[in-house]
Amino acid sequence: MKELVEYVAKALVEHPEAVRVSEHSRRGAIVIELRVAPSDMGRVIGKQGSIANALRALLRVAAARSGKRVVLDIQ
Repeated sequence: MKELVEYVAKALVEHPEAVRVSEHSRRGAIVIELRVAPSDMGRVIGKQGSIANALRALLRVAAARSGKRVVLDIQ
């Protein structure tokens, strides 16, 4: 799932070298932290959060296949 977020984020931003994705566990859920350059934050979030919500939906589907819970944290 970490690779999926990284792939999509790098395709969206102007500075793909600044994309950082980390993964850790918190209270029984997998937390994926996505960090991008400040100038690319709007591209990753989208208008009214539409792109961020789409990324979260993709992660929910991928997590459901493996029986896990995933949280996406964009910073």
